[in-house]
Amino acid sequence: MITYLYWTAVIGLTAAVLFGVGVKAKKWKAGLVVSVLILVIAWGAYAFHFQQIFVKRYGGVMTISVPDGQFHMGATWKDDNLWIENYDPKTNTCIFSEYSKGNVLEGKVIIKNCNPLMPRQ
Repeated sequence: MITYLYWTAVIGLTAAVLFGVGVKAKKWKAGLVVSVLILVIAWGAYAFHFQQIFVKRYGGVMTISVPDGQFHMGATWKDDNLWIENYDPKTNTCIFSEYSKGNVLEGKVIIKNCNPLMPRQ
């Protein structure tokens, strides 16, 4: 819901600037440039900062797929970054993958011979 409010506010601001500068001041080129700039900055702020904050703190929605051939084991938040644990039975490894803001500087930890689904013999 918070994501919809964010984008409604961004589109409203863009429309207000386009109307105010383009229609009222009759400077369509400047109004269009400022409107596009607002949309680009808002998209960048959402992708690189707000998306995971909205999901974690305000009940937003985020979709992540488990890679083929792996089993999902768990998920946890560390600060504002989401960590997913999957198990790959073909290689007998546990893979912890970080989903950070903007998908940059993502970490990955691989534990070999972890075999979490089978009791040790």
